This record gives sequence, structure tokens and C-alpha cells, in this order.
Amino acid sequence: MVERIAGIVVPIFLVVLVGFLYGRKHAPNMEAANRINIDVFTPFLILSVFASRPVDLGDYAPLALGAILVTLLPGIGAYYLARAIGVSWKTFVPPMMFRNSGNTGLPLMLFTFGEAFMPAAVILFIVENTLHFTVGAWLLNPRTHLLHVLKNPMIIAAALGLAIAGFSVHLPDWLIRSLALLGDIAVPLMLFALGVRLVNLDLSGWRIGVVSAVASPILGLMVAWPLALLLDLPPEQQAMLILFGALPPAVLNYLVAERYNQQPEQVAAMVMFSNALSIVSIPLVLAWVLGGV
Repeated sequence: MVERIAGIVVPIFLVVLVGFLYGRKHAPNMEAANRINIDVFTPFLILSVFASRPVDLGDYAPLALGAILVTLLPGIGAYYLARAIGVSWKTFVPPMMFRNSGNTGLPLMLFTFGEAFMPAAVILFIVENTLHFTVGAWLLNPRTHLLHVLKNPMIIAAALGLAIAGFSVHLPDWLIRSLALLGDIAVPLMLFALGVRLVNLDLSGWRIGVVSAVASPILGLMVAWPLALLLDLPPEQQAMLILFGALPPAVLNYLVAERYNQQPEQVAAMVMFSNALSIVSIPLVLAWVLGGV
């Protein structure tokens, strides 16, 4: 079991470590690379997953419902926890809801369950990102326009991918290979960029950072564990939903907080501490779910 867990988490954390070490030495500006990854490589990853294999969307409907609930329901507990510790709920709640289903989630699901379960991992990713760009933006600014959401490349790619799967569209091999070549860049670049971001970990925000690092997986698992059983999911999807609930906050939370001027420094501390300390929480949850798969 230890060897299997190491085989899953060590490659992920090594790529993050390489990004961290490179970031410390060269301090690269990753803004352009991150933008390209969000606008180009990740959308092509979504498309390639649905185009490269037959996907019956009906098989993933309960998992998608579970992902919606695991994303939204922890916000209730986070709201009351924010009040208890004297932090603005608009600062604290979104990172407790919207998880790192990209940088950490996709490679974690890939290495744990293999290529055959990438459609399920992408479904989790699509659900979390769609909710983040809609509900998450609305929480910080109720006047957010739906048109901005619909123009997002990842939302467009998700709609196209679901259409390809839903209508059983068969694309030519040369196009599928092209999509895969571009999509394969996304996950390694996500991990490398996460490592570069960890260089900027601000220890002055350690209090809210530690609180969020502990609260995030607990709030997520409190919802994900019972739901995985209640929704009568297959064993692998049960494990994936539980892992999804244990993921740390998404880096995107900081970018959204910065855009809406919602205490971005505190949100950055929450995101960075939670992702750094996931080196402890993720292997523990992996040991739990792999014992039941």
C-alpha cells in the first residue's frame, strides 16, 4: 500500500518541487503561461478526453450530482466557521468550496485510477470550474454577467466535449491526436506552475492558512463520504468523489479574489498553505480510499 501511494503522490510532488526550485532561482513570470494553459491547453485536454474514447454521460450523472453537492455544501459550514474566527465570509467561504480539481485533482486521479477513468476526473473538473465561474463569481459580485461565463474557453470546451459524447461524434484520428498533443501539456504545466506559486508563500498569513488547510479537507470529506455511499456510485467513483472532497483550494480562488479586491492576501495564504500541507492530507486520504477500491 505504501509503495502504491508513493507511486501516485511522489511524481506529483516532484513536479511541484521542480517548479518551486526553479521559481526560487529564476522567479519566472508565469502569468502568460498560466493564461495559455487556461485558455488553450486545458480546453484541449477536456476535448481530447471526450473525443478519444466512447463516453456514456449517463454513467456519470450521479458523480456529477455528487460533485455539485461536494462543492456547494461545505460553504455552509465554512460560513459559520468564518464568523467564529472573525474572518469575512466572502474571503473564507469560496476557497473552502472551490477545490484544486485541476493542478492537483487531474494528475491525482490519473495516477490513482489510470487513463480509463479520465472522463470521470474531467467531469469533476468541469463541474467545479463551472460552479467557480458562476456561483463563485456571483458570491463576490452578484452583478456578474452570464455572458462573461459563457465566453470562457473552458466552459466552451466543456460544452463541445459533452456534445461530442452525447451525440457519439467520431472525430478523425489526426484531429484526436492533435487534441491530445495540446491537452497533454496541461497537467504537467499545472503542477509546475503550482510549484512556482508556492515560492510566494507568505508566512505572515499562517493563522488563516493553517485554519484553512485543516478545515478544507474536513469540510469536504464531511459531505463527500456520506454522499459517495448515498448515491450508490461504483467503487472507483466513490473513491474519486471522496478524493475530490479532500482536495485543497484552487489557485483560481486567489485570482478571483484579486479581481474583486476581496482581501487577496488572505486568500493567497489560504490557498498556498492548504496546497503545501496537502502533502500530508492527500496521502492519508489515498490510504483510506485505496483500501476500499
